[in-house]
Amino acid sequence: MKFEHLIEINDVLNPIADFLTREQLWRGLVLRADSPKLFVPHLDETSIIDRTEASMTRTLRYGNLSVTDTVNFVHLEHVHYDVPAQGEIPPSSLRMIIEEPAHEHLFVRFIYENSASVEQDEQEKMYNEYRRSAYLEADIDTVRKIRELAQAGRLDAALN
Repeated sequence: MKFEHLIEINDVLNPIADFLTREQLWRGLVLRADSPKLFVPHLDETSIIDRTEASMTRTLRYGNLSVTDTVNFVHLEHVHYDVPAQGEIPPSSLRMIIEEPAHEHLFVRFIYENSASVEQDEQEKMYNEYRRSAYLEADIDTVRKIRELAQAGRLDAALN
């Protein structure tokens, strides 16, 4: 399954809208990886196993389920989550790409991919529609949370 959608961050046609800078948006996307409990309330625990300037490996615990992933960062461009196969979980990925087709007209493109074959996608068509809807809602919530954090001034300083 591959699912992709675009969320507009700054509406340049609305002069009274709150604008995010590319830096604020970037910091929010990185914070989502660093502190996922801010964005995923049903997450029980996060452990960062390894961290460099360009990537991190972490384990997320949801009740009895633990998922280890790797997150790669390309500064001010994109965040890429890679989940390798583990147990009954097939490999998958999520890429969040900042796009700016015109000055300050920011978007985030969310691209979800898993390793399912065309036949598997057809068999799981109903579930994939549910997944797409859940992904879209989660991404809208992510942008909403980033806006809240920016309005509170939490995305103005460089992340440590």
